[in-house]
Amino acid sequence: MKKNILWVDDEIELLRSHIILLTEKGFNVSTVTNGIDAIASIKNSKPDLMFLDEMMPGMGGLEVLSRVKEDFPDIPVVMVTKNEEEGIMNEAIGSKIADYLTKPVNPSQVFLVCKKILDSRKIESEYVQKDYLQDFNQINMLLTERLDHDDWIDIYIKLTNWELELDKFSEIGLHQSLTEQKKECNKEFSKFIEKNFTKWVNTLSTDDRPFLTPDIIPEYVLKYVRESASPVFLFVIDCLRLDQWMIMEKHLSQLFEIRKDYYYSILPTATSYARNSLFAGLYPSEIEKYYPDLWKGSDEDEKSMNKFEKDFLQLMLDRKRIKLRSDLKYIKIIDPEVGRNFEQNILSYKNSHFTAIVVNFLDMMVHGRSDSELLKEIAPDEPAYRSLTESWFIHSSLFATFKAISKIKGAKVVITTDHGSIRVQRGAKVLGDKETSSNLRFKYGRNLKVDEKNSIFIKDPAEYKLPRRGVTINYIIAKEDYYFVYPTDYHRYLSYYKDTFQHGGISMEEMLLPVITMDAK
Repeated sequence: MKKNILWVDDEIELLRSHIILLTEKGFNVSTVTNGIDAIASIKNSKPDLMFLDEMMPGMGGLEVLSRVKEDFPDIPVVMVTKNEEEGIMNEAIGSKIADYLTKPVNPSQVFLVCKKILDSRKIESEYVQKDYLQDFNQINMLLTERLDHDDWIDIYIKLTNWELELDKFSEIGLHQSLTEQKKECNKEFSKFIEKNFTKWVNTLSTDDRPFLTPDIIPEYVLKYVRESASPVFLFVIDCLRLDQWMIMEKHLSQLFEIRKDYYYSILPTATSYARNSLFAGLYPSEIEKYYPDLWKGSDEDEKSMNKFEKDFLQLMLDRKRIKLRSDLKYIKIIDPEVGRNFEQNILSYKNSHFTAIVVNFLDMMVHGRSDSELLKEIAPDEPAYRSLTESWFIHSSLFATFKAISKIKGAKVVITTDHGSIRVQRGAKVLGDKETSSNLRFKYGRNLKVDEKNSIFIKDPAEYKLPRRGVTINYIIAKEDYYFVYPTDYHRYLSYYKDTFQHGGISMEEMLLPVITMDAK
């Protein structure tokens, strides 16, 4: 369909060559010579684009612009003027013009502006589609090769970038293709983890393995605690996925210089295991061995399993012989009121040597969506879930806190997470006795039976650096997008939990996690 252009200029006869070119390029061009006729023409036939002369007798260009934006705010207007005075430019820009051209303009300039405003979406979509198909084929080729832990991080970053890009171009219809490719990648990733994970957790040196959960605070935080004379803030945002971080990053990049690194979560990718491991700098079996009084509680109640995070962090500082200039500060933000109080008092922490903050909102959103029809309606799919994350973040006390920290001279901020989450789609039937744990993505207990195509069966927990919990206790951990369902009332629970976000299992979304270091600009 041809696009309609209205050109308003009291010297329109001098612009015939421009109008002829635009007509030859497939645009319908209407012309008027004054502001009153321009307003009437727009009311009669709304154009797709308007070129507007700034200096006209009678109703001037800026007055016409004001009237147009008041009644037809979605019409893009290009201001054309001989006047190079900065104040005029500022006034026009402040009125939300689409572009600004200074006379004399040549026909090719005008054509380029039309292409940019009217066809840029179509052109961008074509190039996005072309680039995606190229990367799609490249990733498929990589899956046939022998990949290492860095290769998998690169693949996941590329897939996540495409998720965010295709969110902006949903009309080209490539989301399903990307979803299927990500599903295939998670299948191969699960095989990779099953083959390599036990070697990693039983290797001290990081030369031949990726950074894992217990490495993160020693490697990325304590060096600043040792060296910095300014405050150090560690934020652990529970259940933060890479796509969610990328959404948050675009808002924080205005305030901070940002560096991203990545690590692999331990298994299971559940708060009670991963976050304790993060704060202790130890694997769960080591925590149970060295601090049995602090490794207690029930996996059915994560709060009971994560009551000693500050103690674990202090014990790590003691083991590393790090003496803080002031007492260790630890805050757990479990509701909006705590978040607001921390935000309002953040400047009182500028003299604290080391402050650790746990933010639980995303994890609460994940669990809440499973039980709330309203949240399922608001966030029915991955793009909507990302959109919900962004809406929360830009209005949150957390974002306000980061803004306040950016004004503290020399402050160092490290942000990470304990695990991500995956949208589960396929049920795996599991058998176990009445003492078996109830988690959807991992379980431990006696006499566990499940199809091992869908999960890893852990006969010896020590190989995975997991607590034994008893001589005959085994673990199972779900792969890809599977979730465990008992035979009793199977179809009811299969339907209830399908399409919910869960964690605890093996997937790129749960295991490949960002570590962010930020310095105020």
